[in-house]
Amino acid sequence: MSDRRLQVFQTVAKLLSFTKAAEELHMTQPAVTFQVRQLEEQFNTRLFDRTHNRISLTEAGHRVYESAEKIFELYTEMDNAVRDLTGDISGVLIIGASTTIAEYMLPFLLGDFKHKYPDIVVRLKVANSDGIVNMVENNTIDLGVVESPVNNKNLVVDKCRTDRLVLIVSPSHELAKEEMVPITRLTDYPFICREEGSGTREVMIDNLHEAGISNNDLNIVMELGSLEAVKGAVEANMGISMLSHATIQKELKLGTLVAVQIDPPIERPFSFVHQKQKFRVRAMDELLTFARQYCENHQSEII
Repeated sequence: MSDRRLQVFQTVAKLLSFTKAAEELHMTQPAVTFQVRQLEEQFNTRLFDRTHNRISLTEAGHRVYESAEKIFELYTEMDNAVRDLTGDISGVLIIGASTTIAEYMLPFLLGDFKHKYPDIVVRLKVANSDGIVNMVENNTIDLGVVESPVNNKNLVVDKCRTDRLVLIVSPSHELAKEEMVPITRLTDYPFICREEGSGTREVMIDNLHEAGISNNDLNIVMELGSLEAVKGAVEANMGISMLSHATIQKELKLGTLVAVQIDPPIERPFSFVHQKQKFRVRAMDELLTFARQYCENHQSEII
């Protein structure tokens, strides 16, 4: 039995979608369908029920999926054992990160990591924090790095470093002359917000609620899905917003934005999130160790 057929089947079973499996495996959908049909012919039974554009595992499919999980775990254990003996550290790692982290933290971390481990190939997927946690839950990525609390107790969450959110305003805005403003004053001005699912938005809303401010109290005039769009709208004086201090360093130097501290301060953790696999590939362990050390060494930097 081909390992590839079992891998393709496992991916389809995990995502319950031939289309999504094809995207993850970098294959065409017909190729994915062909591999699964070959496996079904091998067992002489259907592994999926296909009805109304939806698929679900048959009883036989569930049995094969459970066995496939054990088989690939044994493969990982075997691979780690051999690499421990040979000292070889290589492989492919798929990392997911929320926008703020992907654009402003990971390039430096991954650049240093790649310099130390040139034989490890790192692939990066970018989404908002909710999307990254979902990818980790579905095993579509090896490691997630997020900017908001993770509530799934079945995942391992390692805090990397602390980030601070600041109020950003146009230099011509009346708040630009203030060094610090109470969080309650955010309701006095048009507000530009990140999209739902954004870690920045989630942390901001939580802190507003703690201050007795509901979502409806905010005068949200725009919801934008990218950091650059938010910064551009604030620069045009269309409203105020709240972003990580790390994301506005260029604008502060150019004088196109002003950062104002919020009272009380709003801080959040940047965290690594991954599954509780007993056996991880050696490259994954090396990345986690390297990342923890990197964050410890750079914790004192203003972010």
